[in-house]
Amino acid sequence: MHTQATRAFPKTLKPAMVGAKSLPQKYFVSPDVFADEQHKIFSKEWLLIGHQSQLPGAGEFFVVTVADESLIVVRDQQRQIRAFYNVCRHRGSRLKEEACGHTSAIQCPYHAWTYALDGRLMGAPHMDDAPGFDKADYSLPPVNLGLWEGFIFVNLGKNPEPLEKWFAPLSGKFSHWNVSILQPAKRIEYDVHANWKLMFENYSECYHCPGVHPQLQKISPYDSAENDLRDGPFLGGFMQINPGKSLTMSGNACAAFVGKIEKLQRVFYYSIFPNMLLSLHPEYIMVHQLWPQSPERTLIVCDWFFHPDAFLSEKFIPDDAIEFWDTTNRQDWHVCELSQQGIGSRAYRPGPFSSRESIPAAWDRYYLRVMR
Repeated sequence: MHTQATRAFPKTLKPAMVGAKSLPQKYFVSPDVFADEQHKIFSKEWLLIGHQSQLPGAGEFFVVTVADESLIVVRDQQRQIRAFYNVCRHRGSRLKEEACGHTSAIQCPYHAWTYALDGRLMGAPHMDDAPGFDKADYSLPPVNLGLWEGFIFVNLGKNPEPLEKWFAPLSGKFSHWNVSILQPAKRIEYDVHANWKLMFENYSECYHCPGVHPQLQKISPYDSAENDLRDGPFLGGFMQINPGKSLTMSGNACAAFVGKIEKLQRVFYYSIFPNMLLSLHPEYIMVHQLWPQSPERTLIVCDWFFHPDAFLSEKFIPDDAIEFWDTTNRQDWHVCELSQQGIGSRAYRPGPFSSRESIPAAWDRYYLRVMR
């Protein structure tokens, strides 16, 4: 959507770009490829599921679906955030039906087996006379969970690489934005009829911005970008914001700055494989979660975060930023849907990337490494 390499030679492509083309059709339409992605990527990689601000106190929880598994994410009495499979240890009933809420314990609606917020089985009616039964043997199945900059990640794999090690290349990179203490102002969910990879490719270039995003182009020129992460699971960089302007409908700053931002006329865009898009502005951040539903459908969850102090100011106008990006998002999702429609044609053949599409090409390379 927004970043592209501007240091490419004007008449030649970088070595990694020579001959680079978009992915073959099967990667966007094949049920077999989709199933393979769910197994190799979404069942084994660290996935963004939310932010710690969604669980402000003990007993707060939300339910999320990851690779067809329902998970309960809860803050326990010691204020630790935990995740469990949403499955009773008795006869497998779903434990929580509601999307979010507050609870003092997790009780099965079927036979009233009751679990503490740390997963321990506390009550199991009429099981005392069952031979060899021990409540200690029937805790809720835990899910690997970690926090990065206040964001909550889970991993369904067995003994995955620790989250801290996975994110080591980004250590301290975003400290100026105070991401862990930011508070949410709005969430919008988009049901996009396009393959999830098209959204990553779209986000990673602004080759399309002059025609698709005239409003964005007026404030942040499409050819002003510079990338600092060019290979691997973390990709992106920054674009310039015109002096005195902000990425809002009015063009004015809509809130207090999130921190001591050194470059106030820059917006940073990073894709974090496989389901996070992170956009960092001087006065807010925007985060997308991508959840593939089928080869041709993706659920996108978009959140806007601001500094806690911003909410106390009379000059706080979050809708100014939210409306700007909701409009821009919908423009992007529309062209992604058009791409999906065209890729499904018998006439489709992979096309060459331009020098301004080095990050989509890098994303494809990493995706193929993981899949193979």
